[in-house]
Amino acid sequence: MIRLGRISYVNMAPVFFRLEHDVEEVAGVPTELNRLLTAGALDVAPISSIEYARNADRLRLLPRLCVSSEGAVDSIQLVTRMSLPRVRTVAVTPESATSVVLTKVLLPQAAHVPLGEPADATLLIGDAALRSAFEDPTPHYDLGRLWLERTGLPMVFAVWAAPEPVAEGLLELQDALVASVRMARAEPELLAHEASRQYGYPAGFLARYFEKLRYSFGPRERAGLYTFMEMARDVGELDRVPELRFVPDAARASA
Repeated sequence: MIRLGRISYVNMAPVFFRLEHDVEEVAGVPTELNRLLTAGALDVAPISSIEYARNADRLRLLPRLCVSSEGAVDSIQLVTRMSLPRVRTVAVTPESATSVVLTKVLLPQAAHVPLGEPADATLLIGDAALRSAFEDPTPHYDLGRLWLERTGLPMVFAVWAAPEPVAEGLLELQDALVASVRMARAEPELLAHEASRQYGYPAGFLARYFEKLRYSFGPRERAGLYTFMEMARDVGELDRVPELRFVPDAARASA
């Protein structure tokens, strides 16, 4: 049975909406899945795009899936009362490697401190960022929107990766995940209400949130990922920009 990682945030709801495949699900925040995958404890998982870049020599990508946005994403927010050029310190979450590096790319002048320490700004991701939008009147800056304004490209926050040697049947699993997303897109109200019951957010809010998320790993997303890796290298967060290597067709299950 394939050991499949699942990010424990509401952004995974469309991917797992009607997943019809026999898998062992392992849930965790992105940095936990990064660690489990690179340690060989998972067969495939959505991991931080920067973590893929740092381990690309021993990982393969599913060619049809990612987690991205073209513009505002809602669930990755920089919270501060200052204008962004004045921010000199950012308290960063330990849950996401990509968002931390993206913050450094967008605000290279700002030093990072652990979440909870005094800082000019706070980086929030996932469900914490979504809750903050309801509860905190402090200005919020959406990193997906800031990235689009800087580059004109989508921001790829996570990719589905598998350690080598890849497990058999990953491409069939990918087909099932893509089919689940398509069913979620075909029934947005049902998706929103089911996710609302599970995660506690208003269904209307989640419907708008899911519209902003993209899961297809197309040419524009790949261009955005390459641009992010190049900019991560330029701020010292990546030694080199790797090629994207995909799970080969031989990884399909035998008939």
